[in-house]
Amino acid sequence: MMGENKLMGKRWEDMDTDVLVKIFKELNLVELSPVSQVCRLWRLACSDPLIWGTLDFGLLKSNFIQTRASPYIWVDDRSDRRLARILRVAMAISCGNVNCMIFHYNLFMKDEHLHFISERSPHLKRLVMPAWNRITKVGICNAIQRWQALESLTMPTIGHPPYIMEEIARSCKNFTELKIMGSFDQQFASAILQFLPKLKVLSLRCSKVSMDALQCLLNSMEYLEVLNISHCLLLVVAANGRKQVVHELDSQILERASRLREFHYCQSRLCVACQRMVVDEGIMRWYRYEDWFWRRDEVRSLDLQDYGKLFDVGCERLTSVD
Repeated sequence: MMGENKLMGKRWEDMDTDVLVKIFKELNLVELSPVSQVCRLWRLACSDPLIWGTLDFGLLKSNFIQTRASPYIWVDDRSDRRLARILRVAMAISCGNVNCMIFHYNLFMKDEHLHFISERSPHLKRLVMPAWNRITKVGICNAIQRWQALESLTMPTIGHPPYIMEEIARSCKNFTELKIMGSFDQQFASAILQFLPKLKVLSLRCSKVSMDALQCLLNSMEYLEVLNISHCLLLVVAANGRKQVVHELDSQILERASRLREFHYCQSRLCVACQRMVVDEGIMRWYRYEDWFWRRDEVRSLDLQDYGKLFDVGCERLTSVD
């Protein structure tokens, strides 16, 4: 009998934490929730940084209707309650161990949601922002103040960017990486030059970009190492005041870009992404295309790759609003 007991191995409650972590990494958020309540050891394993390094909510979207009045969308209350419930569970189990957080561009978060996660994820280094519509200036600035370790931000374009760049410069001393999804004009370029002159990586992939803004970056951003303008709609103001599309970069732009460590550029008429930008008139309608399309980037550190395990298709289905 003694020999048989030795062969039986450890009981679940006596297993090493690192073994439990490997097992729990295969579970999604809904599955982790009851597991974390079994005992103190299991809860400790469920909150391990190896599980929570990246919290990818890329499949989580709001139920909304576009409107003509600000904030130009209406969101179903049940959708807001669902988001709040999911965030409560995730933040409770993760215990502040989230380093990277990814949100879908059609998730319309409010200040209260942003406040909740910023208080409970103080070590965040990378953030992929949701839509701005219901987030106020005060809301985003307060969140950035708490994320002092922030190094990378992916954000939709915004009407008045200087205040965000200024807050990042003030609060996030290790910030080096920025991705803009939407429009990039002279005002945006000037804000980066003024407040983030030591920015190293910038992606404008699939954005509407003014040539003045591009020239400003290449002329003045001496610390910039990586620039991505792949599939962008490049615009220049003609003598008659009308905007015209630039189909090919001139030698002066290419010469300045050659000084960078990486310069990604594509305006091929045969490229599917470039064709989509032309059809969408410079503002990419991401919802028309594949679910993964908005997550791609030629810059390796900015590419989101596949959806994470914590909030997978099964989790999205189990938490969906009827």
